[in-house]
Amino acid sequence: MVYIGNVPIADTPLLLAPMEDVSDPPFRLICKSLGADLMYSEFISVEGLIRDAIKSKVKLEFSEIERPIGIQIFGGDETPLAMAAQIVETTRPDFVDINFGCPVKKVTCKGAGAAVLKDVDKMVSLAKSVVDATNLPVTVKTRLGWNEAMINIEEVAERLQDIGIKALTIHGRTREQMYKGEADWTLIGKVKNNPRIKIPIFGNGDINSPEKAKLYLEKYGVDGIMIGRASIGHPWIFREIKHYLSTGNHLDPPTVTERVEVAKKHLHNSMEWKGERLGIVEMRRHYTNYFRGFENIKVFRSKLVTENNPERIFSILDEIESEYNFVQL
Repeated sequence: MVYIGNVPIADTPLLLAPMEDVSDPPFRLICKSLGADLMYSEFISVEGLIRDAIKSKVKLEFSEIERPIGIQIFGGDETPLAMAAQIVETTRPDFVDINFGCPVKKVTCKGAGAAVLKDVDKMVSLAKSVVDATNLPVTVKTRLGWNEAMINIEEVAERLQDIGIKALTIHGRTREQMYKGEADWTLIGKVKNNPRIKIPIFGNGDINSPEKAKLYLEKYGVDGIMIGRASIGHPWIFREIKHYLSTGNHLDPPTVTERVEVAKKHLHNSMEWKGERLGIVEMRRHYTNYFRGFENIKVFRSKLVTENNPERIFSILDEIESEYNFVQL
């Protein structure tokens, strides 16, 4: 059993990555039902939380079914981070997670996210401000370094552990790489196998199949795996990996009926959580992913992304099931 602080997670846990505009409560509930062991909120600006911005506060919401869950925050200054951690604590998640890995310019230009990889002393100070401000376990998600000339994840891991970070997720790319090229897990393995490191180390990057998950777990010895992009439109990946790890066999891919049922459930969750209108609109980005690879799906997709009546949307999804149910995908 892997623990974060005193919170039990799972044997070889599978984590759903925090993804902006993706890993909201409706999607997290789908992934939880299909085998995800631990998940995080979308990342939240500490300035937004302190200003009481509605968009930021909404991201604090979660349901008891989702536990264990962490709320992820980002910021580049100690005091706002500490204040945000205290706000997060009032919502009673299981962890506070600090984003030290986001590579996008609008985050790094504020000295937050992956920008702190250029200054390990600052990263440690920022992390310590959160640890000192909350009684919740604090975790961190980060990258190998800022660029190839500034890879410092081994030092980062030791120093974060020393100031009280309870788990570390490492994305196997530098900030400069963004999401391009192949993730390098070699250094993730080195961190995990460092005898000084006692906290759980989770690997992230390019896990898109049960075979790769098993290979990387065995080769690099990490405590668990975080999955991001591969879960978009295919949340069954958590169930598939777990089955393969326990049996060595593959599950059959989801049927058309299963895809339609999950899309319906996702839409239902979205409307229930956000209200009918917003739930319908924000669900539109997911239809392409759920039915990726379906020949001539454009006609149905066009209807799904323009229809505003929920009963009609469910009817269109029924039409998809009827149309493609006997097609070998």
